[in-house]
Amino acid sequence: MSGPNGVPFAVVYGDFNLSAPAAGSLPALLAEIPDPRGRQGLRHVLAAMLAATVCGVLTGARGCEAIAQWVRNQDVKIWHALGFGRKPPCANTYRKLLARLPAEGLETIIARWMQELVPDPLPNDPLQAVALDGKVLCGTLDKHQRSIHLLALFDQHTGGVLRQLAMPGDTNEHKAALTLLKEIVLRGRVITGDAIFCQRDLCQQIIDDDGGDYLIAVKDNQPELKAALEAEFQPGFSPL
Repeated sequence: MSGPNGVPFAVVYGDFNLSAPAAGSLPALLAEIPDPRGRQGLRHVLAAMLAATVCGVLTGARGCEAIAQWVRNQDVKIWHALGFGRKPPCANTYRKLLARLPAEGLETIIARWMQELVPDPLPNDPLQAVALDGKVLCGTLDKHQRSIHLLALFDQHTGGVLRQLAMPGDTNEHKAALTLLKEIVLRGRVITGDAIFCQRDLCQQIIDDDGGDYLIAVKDNQPELKAALEAEFQPGFSPL
């Protein structure tokens, strides 16, 4: 028996989707996250709401209102593919969920999903460019607290974030990068960054310890290094 758009009746009007998501898919991975909500009054599966959030953000949504509107604009088949068994919720439901959900668990799952989409480079593959960069998030400044500052590894080919971490208040991006770079395979990748990452220990870790490459800017705050690099590109001089 079929409902609208030829979808099985039990899927359209029931509370559960009868078809389990494929192993390794985004809904299947998101189903591993513990639900922070109480058991009473739950109308929507956690994995479905999180999948809708991820897809909404990937399409340009920058808030709960935009995420909810994007999902509701989709065809019913998309709702079911995300894991919804009924009409998706309003923006306030997403807002309450995301306020209670630990960010680290969601980031870990998304990183695993990205790992499947952006596999580690093989020995004969061209170098993959990965940008190392830090950003302070707008609108995250609370009273007597600092704004959220994230350091991320950004795959320049796919536009995906491979790894990221929240910057501790007692360190800088250079020190945090030493930890972040240990979370991905660097062999076959070239790490790009601005002048703050032009540090001996960081460059040595990329090349010697992990077999990667780097392309990092040098500015006037390191005059001796800058002069030495410029000298390498000057024409040779001979007294003869």
